[in-house]
Amino acid sequence: MFRTALRNVLAHKARLLMTVLAVMLGVAFVSGTLVFTDTLSQAFRGQAAKSYDDVAVAVSMRPDPEEAAKNPGLSQAVVDKVAKLDGVTGVRPRVDGFAGVPDAKGKLIGSGWSNKGTNFAPGADGKDPALTFTTGNGPARPDQIALDEETADKGGYQVGERVRVATNGPVKEYTLAGVFTTEDGAVNAGGSLVVFDAPVAQKLYLKPGYYSDLNVSAAGADDEKLRDEVLKVVPKAATAQTGQALADQQARDIESGLGTLNQMLLAFAGIALFVGVFLISNTFTMLVAQRTKELALMRAVGASRKQITRSVLAEAGIVGLVASAVGYVLGIGLAVGLRSGMAAFEMKVPDGELVLGATPLLAAFGVGVVITMLAAWLPGRRAAKIPPVAAMNSVHATPNAKSLVVRNAIGAAITAIGAVLIVLGANAGGDEGRMTIAGGAFTTLIGVIILIPFLSRPVIALIRPFFVKAFGIAGKLAGLNAVRNPRRTGATASALAIGLTLVTGLTVIGVSAGQALDKMTVDQIKADYMVTMASGDGLSQEALTALEKAPGVTAVSPQQAGALDIKGKYVSASGVTPGDIEKVLAVDVLQGSLAGLADGQIAVAEKTAAGRGLKVGASVPVEYLDKKKGELKVAAIYKDSEFLSPVLVDAGVLDAHDPQKYIGQIFVSTDGGPSGAHEQALIKALGDNPAITVMDHKDIRDEFGGTINLMLNIMYGLLAMALIIAVLGVVNTLAMSVFERQQEIGMIRAIGLDRRRVKRMVRLEAVVISVFGAIVGIGLGTFLAWAIGKTFESSLPGYALVVPWDRVGIFLLLAALVGVLASLWPARSAARLNMLTAIKAE
Repeated sequence: MFRTALRNVLAHKARLLMTVLAVMLGVAFVSGTLVFTDTLSQAFRGQAAKSYDDVAVAVSMRPDPEEAAKNPGLSQAVVDKVAKLDGVTGVRPRVDGFAGVPDAKGKLIGSGWSNKGTNFAPGADGKDPALTFTTGNGPARPDQIALDEETADKGGYQVGERVRVATNGPVKEYTLAGVFTTEDGAVNAGGSLVVFDAPVAQKLYLKPGYYSDLNVSAAGADDEKLRDEVLKVVPKAATAQTGQALADQQARDIESGLGTLNQMLLAFAGIALFVGVFLISNTFTMLVAQRTKELALMRAVGASRKQITRSVLAEAGIVGLVASAVGYVLGIGLAVGLRSGMAAFEMKVPDGELVLGATPLLAAFGVGVVITMLAAWLPGRRAAKIPPVAAMNSVHATPNAKSLVVRNAIGAAITAIGAVLIVLGANAGGDEGRMTIAGGAFTTLIGVIILIPFLSRPVIALIRPFFVKAFGIAGKLAGLNAVRNPRRTGATASALAIGLTLVTGLTVIGVSAGQALDKMTVDQIKADYMVTMASGDGLSQEALTALEKAPGVTAVSPQQAGALDIKGKYVSASGVTPGDIEKVLAVDVLQGSLAGLADGQIAVAEKTAAGRGLKVGASVPVEYLDKKKGELKVAAIYKDSEFLSPVLVDAGVLDAHDPQKYIGQIFVSTDGGPSGAHEQALIKALGDNPAITVMDHKDIRDEFGGTINLMLNIMYGLLAMALIIAVLGVVNTLAMSVFERQQEIGMIRAIGLDRRRVKRMVRLEAVVISVFGAIVGIGLGTFLAWAIGKTFESSLPGYALVVPWDRVGIFLLLAALVGVLASLWPARSAARLNMLTAIKAE
């Protein structure tokens, strides 16, 4: 029987090619994901170990504000005490914070959070072990800096040139003393590292004479014992860990981060394989149907049912082995491509060898062979039931009406159960509700897949008149052929339905959430520009003053973070500019007037006012952050907004009680609205500071909604593979359909249907099947998006289901295009059939 299976595989190479491709793509994604994450994990672990290679103990001190007033960090006296401990060979004190440099266009190199500045910490030999200089040397004077090699290349900076450096203060110019390579985390994350002379860094980031971190090197000493000795001489607020412990922790963090990526990629590999199951099962079902006589004759000459089943499974096993081998090799290429792709998006990946472990190899062959054999098992069972008497006639095993009734009843029941679970999950909300929806979605998909042959007739009946009207007899024949074998049509459309369920669901959620975010942010911003720090730190008072004096500016207001204790509970408050706040932000005043802010009064959000029993005109006792008490009058009550704090107050009121004020954003309106000239005027007023970002409405929308769009684009890219497999399914189905209908095609050619209309008939059949699958997928995807949206609408104010009809139309057009492309080869084959030969064919 194995020889028979091998002969059948070799005899149907072209027909099994689509199955091989489907399995191969899924296997490639599985093996490629595992190879990719293994390679990245080893590279990052090696980098973590290397960065702490010469660190025996690392000391860090980040005191709370109260402690910082007495002891802001690690003094030089502490550094000297640590250096005198037994076994210590060197101490590298560090202090760091934000520092960024611009490129040739004046834009910040890096993303803000990964732009770092630190001090030069040379040892007795005059070298800093953390830095390897390729050109020049470390800074020796207050007006000198050193830059990492990548930043110097991106900015086009050479040793001896002047470099503008932005910190949390004004932009200053320094002379570039040297360029270095390093294993520093900021640089490895794609950012930059600016190295200052130590006194300059201390003044910028902490306090003269103090450091925040110490890296201690040792020789011949036990690291853990040394850590205990170090803890005895450093302040109580300091913490100490061994270098090995830090490297291990970093490795665990890397594993955790890569684990999330791994799970996401494997989830999409699973989707691709799930879609592939239908193609594989459909292929073997049609092959078995075409070999009815052959299998029946084998039964007649003594083959048992088990042998027939094993024969079909052996064929599947051979196909699975071939597909797995090719898929594994393709997966290695995919891993290399993913790594290169990260570099293309400026996501720096450490150098390291490609890791080809046993797990990806075993997973590739295990998944490929098992999935193929499972998908072929049901067709194999059907093949075994073919009676020997079938060898005496040309009747193919077709499903009887009873089997379809049973299938429809089972499918309807499973679909109903899944739909109930989805509705229950939508009403439950939260993570628990989403888990229920996930279970219901899977159940519903299974039910719809079982029920889809039944759905094919009414759905295709709705779209068939359009094809008849537009394409005449070819359209009519295409519609009739599409519903002739509901099982086959359903199996083919299932792959497209699954893919478009996911695509539509993600799209509807993304568009709905995006519009809700717009309502929360952009729609509430009346200002032309929002100004922020790229580092996420607060803006300075100097920046606010500069913007107020900039030409063309008509209104400026900060959102200065603060808090007030009102009736025993702190509530966040925003310090704003009276008279300008209503010009730059949409404040929906329900009672009173914001004019009272100029007199030192407060405005309170509706829910906060109701919760604390506050009314317009009432005087409210408050306690400030510095514990001083006062009394403020309520000038207005306004509608709650996600973009406004519960309390608005004149920024000057907060300034008197918060010397370390934090200005998160500054909103600016200009005469005549936004323009390139106005934007340049603001940038110039801010001293061409690359660390300060000036955003117009488009930039603001991208800032808040960019993550959603990025995730959607990634999801679309990953789901494209499932749709590619769906295309292969349509090609396979049509090819085999043409093979089975040779006599019929010959007859309709003989009675006058020319080759052009035969091609059109096959193409339209593919389009009908594809559009049918798309309609099912779009409907199910929208239903799932509604349910998932219900689970988080309370945490995203303004969220409402939005069906993007323009994108839905594009999905339908793409489905039709899929049908056209998939039909090219089968349609050409059908048109080239010889009429007389086809009529004689059995």
